[in-house]
Amino acid sequence: MAYCLTSITYGPFPPFPFPLSDPMLKTGDKAPAFSLASDEGGTVRLGDLKGKKIVLYFYPKDDTSGCTTEACEFRDNWAAVKAAGAVVLGVSPDGVGAHDKFRKKYQLPFPLLADEDHAVAEQYGAWGEKSMYGRKYHGILRSTFIIDETGRLMHVFSKVKPKGHAAEVLAALGA
Repeated sequence: MAYCLTSITYGPFPPFPFPLSDPMLKTGDKAPAFSLASDEGGTVRLGDLKGKKIVLYFYPKDDTSGCTTEACEFRDNWAAVKAAGAVVLGVSPDGVGAHDKFRKKYQLPFPLLADEDHAVAEQYGAWGEKSMYGRKYHGILRSTFIIDETGRLMHVFSKVKPKGHAAEVLAALGA
């Protein structure tokens, strides 16, 4: 964990180190290992996908407008994703039951993974402070990581806008 030391003092108290959130990973970094429950049943492990390109996208919540747009764009471009030799995995803090309903409702051809304790999102730097209507809270930072066949990040998308994102990912995959 990173710490920040400051020389600013407030009142009679001396400065002290305090933890900072982990920064988002960068292109070229080794992708952190994960093992998450899938809506298809069973567990998906990064190590089991070695030798494949992986599109790992983090989204806030099943069946909300932005998340539905993003997921359906991957679905609508599925032939191009497959032609690029990529595997798509959606990750959110929702449970497998919610994922299963969402995937069936929109006929998504890829698994959705449950990161209910957001531990994997934190490892990837996709969990952090957000703000809505002046209220600050922690949640998923919509982001996508393309992992190459050797387990390294070949592209990182942060602050993703759902509309048009699948096309950005396909361009990064060279499709």
